[in-house]
Amino acid sequence: MRKVFALASVFFIVLAGVAGLIWKPLFWSYAVVIPLVLIGLYDMQQKHHSLRSNFPLIGRARWWAEWMRPKIYQYFIESDTDGAPYNRLSRSLVYQRAKKVNDSVPFGTQLNVYETGYEWLNHSINPLPLEHGNHDPRVLVGGPDCKKPYLASVFNISAMSFGSLSKNAIMALNGGAKLGNFAHNTGEGGLSPYHLEPGGDIIWQIGTGYFGCRHPDGSFNFDAFRERAILPNVKMIEIKLSQGAKPGHGGILPAAKVTDEIAKIRLVEKGKDVLSPSYHRAFNSPTGLLEFVKKLRELSEGKPIGFKLCIGQKSQFIAICKAMVKTGIMPDFITVDGGEGGTGAAPQEFSNSVGMPLREGLIFVYDALHGFGLKRHIKIIASGKVHTGFDLVKNFALGADMCNAARAMLLSLGCIQALECNKNTCPTGVATQDPELYKGLDIGDKRVRVKNFHDETIKAAVELLSAAGIDHPDKLHRSHIYRRVSANQIQTYAEMYPYLLKGSLLEAPYPKGWELDIMHSTPESFESILKGN
Repeated sequence: MRKVFALASVFFIVLAGVAGLIWKPLFWSYAVVIPLVLIGLYDMQQKHHSLRSNFPLIGRARWWAEWMRPKIYQYFIESDTDGAPYNRLSRSLVYQRAKKVNDSVPFGTQLNVYETGYEWLNHSINPLPLEHGNHDPRVLVGGPDCKKPYLASVFNISAMSFGSLSKNAIMALNGGAKLGNFAHNTGEGGLSPYHLEPGGDIIWQIGTGYFGCRHPDGSFNFDAFRERAILPNVKMIEIKLSQGAKPGHGGILPAAKVTDEIAKIRLVEKGKDVLSPSYHRAFNSPTGLLEFVKKLRELSEGKPIGFKLCIGQKSQFIAICKAMVKTGIMPDFITVDGGEGGTGAAPQEFSNSVGMPLREGLIFVYDALHGFGLKRHIKIIASGKVHTGFDLVKNFALGADMCNAARAMLLSLGCIQALECNKNTCPTGVATQDPELYKGLDIGDKRVRVKNFHDETIKAAVELLSAAGIDHPDKLHRSHIYRRVSANQIQTYAEMYPYLLKGSLLEAPYPKGWELDIMHSTPESFESILKGN
């Protein structure tokens, strides 16, 4: 688009001159053409707005439309498809915090407090002074067998691969993680130079395609894994079992995005769709998964190893818990992805209709681990539409130790949700491999915005905790959050989702509602032992 603008500028300047020679009053057209050309040239040089840099002059139409729209700042999202005021408000809040502009609002509550589903924090009549709060809450990730535990921020960047995102976007995200001292998950696309160059902490995700640690036939390469796992930037390793936006499907990278460089990093063939398998070849049972965890921990010289999943059949996760009890092998963390999580490419039916939502999945995983007496050794990470400080607080109250965000981090980079992620035509240079588009994304500017968003969101969460008289997220519990469940009834999360007693799943009689799933599960197989009966 820059080249088009340059050619168009020359054309209109020449046209105005020729027209003026034919009829002198038309020389006044320069009064319009020259200022527009100068504005376009400025847009090309500025670094704060990728859209204006990539689309000089015409990219300003977005801000003009925003200026003319009522309730301008709180309600603008160009491609908001769900129509939910909360989502629009929370997303605009991301932009505000990334840019460090005033995020306070006049006239009180922006939501309908009498609408079913409205949630709020149970505050304290004796709140904690802000200066006494923990303004950088951290969580130590690493169980008894971990030799190199990682002191993590409670809010980190969720999994997004190089290939799906541009190299500039990856470097801006990791640069923000470096500036803010938090972690950046690589996504299943492999550990690229752009993850490592800025120097931010890395959570290396291993998906079913084993990109960056695979043999030519697609099987797992333990030597290649060890070579990368011991890099100092790599702080934790995450085995991806499933993803909330498309659980049971496997990742998709369209052929248009598979450049020479990406093919080399992923060890795949250029010019073809990269379709990750829907299952792992390195193991096929709960016990096999844990043995794989143990092996990766050894090869990484004792770094925290965990796995990520969207909850599907409950008996299968219970089978993993049984395998932990039987073998004594435990992951250091488990990432729970909600079925509402985002992606750049997925079949619509999977995005809309497969996978347990985050709240129910998070509660189930916490209760299962606690019921089997395993929770104290395992940290839980929640992922799925985390935008605000209140989102963090809710997840902490439900049992999460940490949270990850993907969509919100992209918005802080300048993503406008143009829904071009799978077409290689992202206008802001975030989700594209077209150098004409991604060079408009200024790494130095955007990494600061990523840091700002992280810091301001943590700050908001800490202020909420202080209002409840709490100095660390691990002191939150389910009774702190209220939810309107009908027009005339409210309940706390503790009333909606009662806690299980520690160890109550280890032997019968089991808590009500858990009996069948426990009976159906075995540590030797993901399949139900009663299948077909």
